[in-house]
Amino acid sequence: MKILVDIGHPAHVHYFKNIYKEMSQQGHSFLFTARKKEVSHELLKAYNIPFTDRGTGSDSFLGKFLYLPKANWILFKEARKFKPDLFMSFSSPYAAQVSKLFRKPHIAFDDTEHAKLGRVMYRPFTDVVLSPDSYRGEKVTKQTLFNGYMELLYLHPNRFTPDKRVIESLGVKEGEKYVVLRFVSWNATHDAGHSGISLENKRKAVEAFSKYAKVFITSENKLPDDLEKYRVKIDPHQIHHVLAFASLFYGESATMASEPAVLGTPAIYLDNDGRGYTDDLQKRYELVYNFTESEDDQVRSIEKGREILELHNSTFMYQKKREILLKERIDVTAHVIDILKKYS
Repeated sequence: MKILVDIGHPAHVHYFKNIYKEMSQQGHSFLFTARKKEVSHELLKAYNIPFTDRGTGSDSFLGKFLYLPKANWILFKEARKFKPDLFMSFSSPYAAQVSKLFRKPHIAFDDTEHAKLGRVMYRPFTDVVLSPDSYRGEKVTKQTLFNGYMELLYLHPNRFTPDKRVIESLGVKEGEKYVVLRFVSWNATHDAGHSGISLENKRKAVEAFSKYAKVFITSENKLPDDLEKYRVKIDPHQIHHVLAFASLFYGESATMASEPAVLGTPAIYLDNDGRGYTDDLQKRYELVYNFTESEDDQVRSIEKGREILELHNSTFMYQKKREILLKERIDVTAHVIDILKKYS
């Protein structure tokens, strides 16, 4: 079977890398097309996944509209040469629309309830939508829910083993606590109206957490000099090893909040809209703590982080929560591969 996968964001590389690895070993062929966004291309190279560059694209509504014919043309040309049996993506309008031109099925993942524009652009052309069962948006007949989270595609213990040598390269000593902070750019279409954590409260968070642990920051934007010195210096594909051994995650990224959570690291996530899966990770397992972007919640979130860091048995406690999660949730990669094989 030949599968064309379209990548629009670095997280998508992680979603599909194990599907690619396992199915390639079984004789199936893949073609990846990838937007040049942040570290997407670097990740594909790190995992030895061949790909075709489809340009930088845009995050604005007008930019996406103008980019649509260009991206569709790139995918059309590549698909005409590759002759795929199946298209797959995370809510890609380009893969969805081009799949219809070739009269081939398109399977899409979707766990982002408030990305309304994206759904309008991809769903009418998609055959199957795969979403976690925590998805709280309006369901459609073509939507299938699975018992897990997107992050378990690549962080389930069957797929990932944390490596402490990565932590040692950061100068973290055995038993020493550290915190990972994540700040986003808020320039995606579905981020309109968001402002995130204020610069003042970013500084307050760093000051508060530094009393208990080392602080590392990962940020989509340039930081002021007093915060830039905390930026984590590590290859992008190694970040999950860092998250696995952290004492706390604090930030504005839903995906990066869920990643440490499924690894047994407590996560604090700030966003006015939230996500069904981060709500679920709090309600079921208390591995994520959700806050809004209001000033009061920003202050409360810092206090929650301080409270977690003051716990003496936090590592044991949150790893026990993770054990419960893993007993109740599936290896999502294996589940998706079973679905894909029905099309061969």
